[in-house]
Amino acid sequence: MRLPLSPGVYIMKNKEGQIIYIGKAKALKNRVSQYFGSETGHSIKVRKMVENVEDFDYILVSSEFEALVLECSLIKRHSPKYNILLKDDKGYCYIRVTRGDWRTISLALQKYDDDAEYIGPYINIGSVRNTVDQANELFRLPTCGKTFPCARNTRPCLNYYIHRCDAPCCGKISREEYQKNAEAALAFVRGDSAAVVEQLKHEMYQASESCDFERAARLRDRIRGIEKTAEKQRVVSDADKNCDVFAVAAGPKTNCLNVLRFREGMLCGSEFFYFSGAGAPDEEDRRELVASYYASHEEDLPTEVYLDAPCADNELLEQMLSEQRGKRVYLSVPARGERLRLVEMSRKNAAEKLCQRQGRVSRDSAPLEELREMLKLPEYPDYIEAYDISHTAGSDNVAGMVVFKNGEPYKSAYRRFSVKGFAGQDDYRSMAETLTRRFEEYEKHKDSGEGFGKLPDLILLDGGAGQVSAVRQVMEKAGLSIPLFGMVKDDKHRTRAVTGDGGEISIQSKRAAFTLISSIQNEVHRFAVAYHHKKHTDSSLRLELLDIDGIGESKARALLKEFKTLKNIKQATEEQLCRAEGISKKLAHTIYRTYHREEMDDENTGSSV
Repeated sequence: MRLPLSPGVYIMKNKEGQIIYIGKAKALKNRVSQYFGSETGHSIKVRKMVENVEDFDYILVSSEFEALVLECSLIKRHSPKYNILLKDDKGYCYIRVTRGDWRTISLALQKYDDDAEYIGPYINIGSVRNTVDQANELFRLPTCGKTFPCARNTRPCLNYYIHRCDAPCCGKISREEYQKNAEAALAFVRGDSAAVVEQLKHEMYQASESCDFERAARLRDRIRGIEKTAEKQRVVSDADKNCDVFAVAAGPKTNCLNVLRFREGMLCGSEFFYFSGAGAPDEEDRRELVASYYASHEEDLPTEVYLDAPCADNELLEQMLSEQRGKRVYLSVPARGERLRLVEMSRKNAAEKLCQRQGRVSRDSAPLEELREMLKLPEYPDYIEAYDISHTAGSDNVAGMVVFKNGEPYKSAYRRFSVKGFAGQDDYRSMAETLTRRFEEYEKHKDSGEGFGKLPDLILLDGGAGQVSAVRQVMEKAGLSIPLFGMVKDDKHRTRAVTGDGGEISIQSKRAAFTLISSIQNEVHRFAVAYHHKKHTDSSLRLELLDIDGIGESKARALLKEFKTLKNIKQATEEQLCRAEGISKKLAHTIYRTYHREEMDDENTGSSV
């Protein structure tokens, strides 16, 4: 099919004729050709999608903006498999408002076929319930479910006496006054508390001027209650800020989008959506995220939208959202200040929600998500291996491998290596030999998926660019692609930065990630040094034992295995020495005589006298 160099929307279909992907392009021919050329640079999602494409269609439009609007409309209608489809795992709720002269406000989990008005839907049931309860309490609306007006002899309930209801059932409040309170309560639940406060202040001043001090005091208390509630909800300092904040936490198979919604400087909603993906979304994916979200949230668009990373077609998205809203909408990626703080808050919320969904410990999510973001990792670093070399001037050369799972030490997976391929001091060769043997073990045990049979999400080396380069060659030879970085220390042996193929990356400003990497570097250093000390001690002991006639390497190891220390060997009797593998009575006598020569000489001298 020959495609024009015109803007439009392309529609990918599988062999059953089902629409599996919808996209837009400034030049259809160029964009569609990219899918069927080299796979280099394509994400996993795109490669899988292309494998299933049997046919495609396209629709020409007059501009790229029209293509964006049409793409959003078609995605909403067809929900193609390979487009980003935002899904949540929660139910919706509504605010139910009865009609008539005596309106009441309550929470409803679904719409009923009645005459009531329903406001919503909302995602956060707890937040909606709290708002409804506050509105009823502040404006003294009934929650008993009675039908008004009631019989004259009705007695008020407890809520009237504790000042939580004006008792319309007993005629304690006029219909006109009740309607004013109901209108103010509705404005409050819709988020327009500032206008409610202004109106109540006006009424309070009028009541005061009319010497109706009792009514003025009630209005004063109501104003204080609303302002106190608003102050508890306030998260940003700018009282006029209306904004939405988008941030994504990436997992190995599923990503989580968090959207924080601020109105008049107050956090009025937090929504979570899950979508498939291996690693962080690219700029095209982020454009789809924003467009998909506002396709189902057209009724309440903010002035500003903050993103945690750039998205494609930023200006076109701004134009589309501005036309939806009827006023200008701005999209931006904050770099500093309060806006960046809101983005970080949204990112942490997304990371913790994703951890909970995947069974991780939520408190460990922040440093791991920060580490993923900082190192630009393709997926969440759930399983991290770290390596360090230890020796004494090239002797007793060893390596330690530690594992951090979910941000915590996973000690059952720790491993120790004795470097055997060469003698002398060469940290680069030592690290290369260690990782070569580790990957060889992976090939032997990969079917198990445990221990050496599991590949890490991230490898960290105690060292700089030299160690990274040496191990990179080992990985390429093994045909493996695992994120690899070195942990660089300063002159005082403290963690300073990480280094990869593109130079050093400072971690000082990333407090959570810095703490995690420092912990990993200290742990792997401790583990490697402890093994080296043990091996060095054993080596020294073996050298001393080798000076005894008849003791070779195997017998020296057998003695150390049986008695653990040289002190125990010296204190052992000949009978006890014979318990060690390969030690005969004659050899036991030789060993005993070596360490007890003076005692035996004294005994012989005494007997001759």
